[in-house]
Amino acid sequence: MAIDDLLDEHEQSERVRSWLRKNGVSIIAGVAIAIGGIAGWQWWQKEHSNSLAGANVQYQAVLKHLQDKDLEQAAKGVKALDEGKANIYADLAALQLAKAQVEAGKNDLALATLRGIKADPEFQPVIEQRIARLLLATGKYDEASKALGGASDSASLEIQGDVLMAQGKRDDARQQYEKALKTLDVAAPQRRLLETKVMDAGGTVTDAAESV
Repeated sequence: MAIDDLLDEHEQSERVRSWLRKNGVSIIAGVAIAIGGIAGWQWWQKEHSNSLAGANVQYQAVLKHLQDKDLEQAAKGVKALDEGKANIYADLAALQLAKAQVEAGKNDLALATLRGIKADPEFQPVIEQRIARLLLATGKYDEASKALGGASDSASLEIQGDVLMAQGKRDDARQQYEKALKTLDVAAPQRRLLETKVMDAGGTVTDAAESV
Protein backbone atom coordinates (compact mmCIF):
# COMPACT_ATOMS: atom_id res chain seq x y z
CA MET A 1 0.00 0.00 0.00
CA ALA A 2 1.39 3.45 -0.89
CA ILE A 3 2.46 5.91 1.81
CA ASP A 4 -0.02 8.46 0.48
CA ASP A 5 -2.83 5.93 0.90
CA LEU A 6 -1.77 5.23 4.49
CA LEU A 7 -1.64 8.93 5.24
CA ASP A 8 -5.10 9.36 3.70
CA GLU A 9 -6.47 6.53 5.80
CA HIS A 10 -4.81 7.90 8.92
CA GLU A 11 -6.13 11.38 8.16
CA GLN A 12 -9.60 10.04 7.58
CA SER A 13 -9.49 8.07 10.83
CA GLU A 14 -8.44 11.15 12.74
CA ARG A 15 -11.25 13.14 11.16
CA VAL A 16 -13.77 10.47 12.16
CA ARG A 17 -12.44 10.40 15.74
CA SER A 18 -12.51 14.18 15.91
CA TRP A 19 -16.08 14.29 14.59
CA LEU A 20 -17.17 11.66 17.09
CA ARG A 21 -15.53 13.58 19.94
CA LYS A 22 -17.47 16.68 18.94
CA ASN A 23 -20.80 15.01 18.11
CA GLY A 24 -20.75 11.79 20.09
CA VAL A 25 -22.85 13.17 22.93
CA SER A 26 -25.56 14.43 20.59
CA ILE A 27 -25.60 11.10 18.72
CA ILE A 28 -25.98 9.15 21.94
CA ALA A 29 -28.66 11.55 23.09
CA GLY A 30 -30.48 11.17 19.78
CA VAL A 31 -30.39 7.40 20.00
CA ALA A 32 -31.58 7.57 23.61
CA ILE A 33 -34.46 9.86 22.62
CA ALA A 34 -35.41 7.55 19.75
CA ILE A 35 -35.37 4.53 22.05
CA GLY A 36 -37.29 6.49 24.65
CA GLY A 37 -39.81 7.52 21.98
CA ILE A 38 -40.37 3.92 20.96
CA ALA A 39 -40.73 2.86 24.56
CA GLY A 40 -43.10 5.78 25.21
CA TRP A 41 -45.22 4.86 22.20
CA GLN A 42 -45.40 1.24 23.33
CA TRP A 43 -46.35 2.38 26.84
CA TRP A 44 -49.05 4.70 25.46
CA GLN A 45 -50.47 1.91 23.29
CA LYS A 46 -50.59 -0.43 26.28
CA GLU A 47 -52.21 2.17 28.52
CA HIS A 48 -54.69 3.14 25.78
CA SER A 49 -55.56 -0.50 25.19
CA ASN A 50 -56.02 -1.08 28.92
CA SER A 51 -58.16 2.04 29.16
CA LEU A 52 -60.41 0.88 26.31
CA ALA A 53 -60.71 -2.59 27.80
CA GLY A 54 -61.69 -1.13 31.16
CA ALA A 55 -64.19 1.22 29.55
CA ASN A 56 -65.74 -1.64 27.65
CA VAL A 57 -66.26 -3.54 30.92
CA GLN A 58 -67.92 -0.47 32.43
CA TYR A 59 -70.06 -0.02 29.32
CA GLN A 60 -71.27 -3.62 29.52
CA ALA A 61 -72.11 -3.04 33.19
CA VAL A 62 -74.24 -0.02 32.22
CA LEU A 63 -76.08 -2.10 29.64
CA LYS A 64 -76.73 -4.77 32.28
CA HIS A 65 -78.19 -2.16 34.66
CA LEU A 66 -80.41 -0.88 31.87
CA GLN A 67 -81.54 -4.40 31.09
CA ASP A 68 -82.45 -4.77 34.77
CA LYS A 69 -84.32 -1.42 34.63
CA ASP A 70 -81.95 0.00 37.24
CA LEU A 71 -81.64 3.50 35.83
CA GLU A 72 -79.97 4.90 38.95
CA GLN A 73 -77.04 2.47 38.78
CA ALA A 74 -76.85 2.92 35.02
CA ALA A 75 -76.57 6.68 35.49
CA LYS A 76 -73.72 6.15 37.97
CA GLY A 77 -71.98 3.95 35.43
CA VAL A 78 -72.33 6.60 32.73
CA LYS A 79 -70.86 9.20 35.08
CA ALA A 80 -67.90 6.93 35.82
CA LEU A 81 -67.31 6.42 32.10
CA ASP A 82 -67.55 10.14 31.46
CA GLU A 83 -64.72 10.72 33.92
CA GLY A 84 -62.47 8.27 32.07
CA LYS A 85 -60.46 8.58 28.87
CA ALA A 86 -62.57 6.50 26.47
CA ASN A 87 -65.30 9.02 25.75
CA ILE A 88 -66.88 7.03 22.92
CA TYR A 89 -68.06 4.45 25.44
CA ALA A 90 -69.39 7.25 27.65
CA ASP A 91 -71.30 8.73 24.70
CA LEU A 92 -72.81 5.40 23.70
CA ALA A 93 -73.74 4.56 27.28
CA ALA A 94 -75.36 7.98 27.74
CA LEU A 95 -77.42 7.51 24.57
CA GLN A 96 -78.63 4.14 25.82
CA LEU A 97 -79.44 5.64 29.22
CA ALA A 98 -81.40 8.51 27.64
CA LYS A 99 -83.38 6.02 25.55
CA ALA A 100 -84.25 4.01 28.66
CA GLN A 101 -85.22 7.18 30.52
CA VAL A 102 -87.61 8.18 27.73
CA GLU A 103 -89.15 4.72 27.75
CA ALA A 104 -89.63 5.11 31.51
CA GLY A 105 -91.37 8.45 30.98
CA LYS A 106 -88.50 10.43 32.50
CA ASN A 107 -88.13 12.96 29.68
CA ASP A 108 -86.48 15.66 31.77
CA LEU A 109 -83.81 13.24 32.94
CA ALA A 110 -83.30 12.07 29.36
CA LEU A 111 -82.80 15.66 28.20
CA ALA A 112 -80.29 16.27 30.97
CA THR A 113 -78.44 13.09 30.02
CA LEU A 114 -78.28 14.05 26.35
CA ARG A 115 -77.21 17.62 27.07
CA GLY A 116 -74.46 16.36 29.33
CA ILE A 117 -72.77 14.38 26.57
CA LYS A 118 -69.45 15.93 25.54
CA ALA A 119 -69.23 14.29 22.14
CA ASP A 120 -66.60 14.68 19.44
CA PRO A 121 -67.60 17.16 16.68
CA GLU A 122 -68.46 14.40 14.20
CA PHE A 123 -70.76 12.76 16.76
CA GLN A 124 -72.40 15.96 17.99
CA PRO A 125 -75.11 16.16 15.27
CA VAL A 126 -76.50 12.81 16.44
CA ILE A 127 -76.83 14.19 19.97
CA GLU A 128 -78.51 17.37 18.75
CA GLN A 129 -80.97 15.36 16.67
CA ARG A 130 -81.88 13.19 19.65
CA ILE A 131 -82.43 16.31 21.75
CA ALA A 132 -84.56 17.92 19.04
CA ARG A 133 -86.72 14.80 18.64
CA LEU A 134 -87.30 14.61 22.38
CA LEU A 135 -88.20 18.30 22.58
CA LEU A 136 -90.56 17.82 19.65
CA ALA A 137 -92.21 14.84 21.37
CA THR A 138 -92.79 16.96 24.48
CA GLY A 139 -94.30 19.86 22.50
CA LYS A 140 -91.33 22.23 22.86
CA TYR A 141 -91.24 23.19 19.21
CA ASP A 142 -89.17 26.36 19.34
CA GLU A 143 -86.54 24.66 21.50
CA ALA A 144 -86.49 21.72 19.11
CA SER A 145 -85.71 23.99 16.15
CA LYS A 146 -83.01 25.82 18.09
CA ALA A 147 -81.41 22.52 19.11
CA LEU A 148 -80.76 21.74 15.44
CA GLY A 149 -79.15 25.11 14.79
CA GLY A 150 -78.45 25.61 11.10
CA ALA A 151 -77.82 21.94 10.33
CA SER A 152 -78.52 21.07 6.70
CA ASP A 153 -78.10 17.30 6.68
CA SER A 154 -81.06 15.15 5.69
CA ALA A 155 -81.94 13.98 9.20
CA SER A 156 -81.92 17.50 10.66
CA LEU A 157 -84.00 18.89 7.79
CA GLU A 158 -86.52 16.09 8.28
CA ILE A 159 -86.82 16.90 11.98
CA GLN A 160 -87.30 20.56 11.14
CA GLY A 161 -90.12 19.47 8.84
CA ASP A 162 -91.64 17.40 11.64
CA VAL A 163 -91.55 20.44 13.94
CA LEU A 164 -93.27 22.61 11.34
CA MET A 165 -95.90 19.95 10.68
CA ALA A 166 -96.62 19.74 14.40
CA GLN A 167 -97.15 23.51 14.35
CA GLY A 168 -99.56 23.23 11.45
CA LYS A 169 -97.19 24.87 8.95
CA ARG A 170 -97.64 22.33 6.15
CA ASP A 171 -96.12 24.40 3.33
CA ASP A 172 -92.99 25.19 5.31
CA ALA A 173 -92.78 21.57 6.44
CA ARG A 174 -93.06 20.36 2.85
CA GLN A 175 -90.14 22.56 1.83
CA GLN A 176 -87.98 21.08 4.57
CA TYR A 177 -88.97 17.53 3.62
CA GLU A 178 -88.20 18.23 -0.01
CA LYS A 179 -84.77 19.61 0.89
CA ALA A 180 -84.14 16.56 3.05
CA LEU A 181 -85.19 14.23 0.24
CA LYS A 182 -82.92 16.09 -2.17
CA THR A 183 -79.87 15.46 0.04
CA LEU A 184 -80.77 11.84 0.81
CA ASP A 185 -79.15 8.97 -1.05
CA VAL A 186 -81.57 7.18 -3.38
CA ALA A 187 -80.76 3.85 -1.73
CA ALA A 188 -81.22 5.10 1.85
CA PRO A 189 -83.67 2.93 3.81
CA GLN A 190 -85.44 5.95 5.30
CA ARG A 191 -86.19 7.44 1.86
CA ARG A 192 -89.63 5.82 1.58
CA LEU A 193 -90.74 7.31 4.91
CA LEU A 194 -89.49 10.74 3.89
CA GLU A 195 -91.35 10.49 0.55
CA THR A 196 -94.52 9.73 2.51
CA LYS A 197 -93.96 12.82 4.66
CA VAL A 198 -93.53 14.95 1.52
CA MET A 199 -96.90 13.70 0.20
CA ASP A 200 -98.59 14.13 3.58
CA ALA A 201 -97.45 17.75 3.54
CA GLY A 202 -99.11 18.29 0.16
CA GLY A 203 -96.16 17.72 -2.16
CA THR A 204 -95.19 15.04 -4.61
CA VAL A 205 -92.10 12.92 -4.83
CA THR A 206 -91.46 14.21 -8.36
CA ASP A 207 -91.56 17.82 -7.15
CA ALA A 208 -89.18 16.96 -4.34
CA ALA A 209 -86.73 15.33 -6.73
CA GLU A 210 -86.73 18.37 -8.97
CA SER A 211 -86.54 20.98 -6.21
CA VAL A 212 -83.31 22.66 -5.28
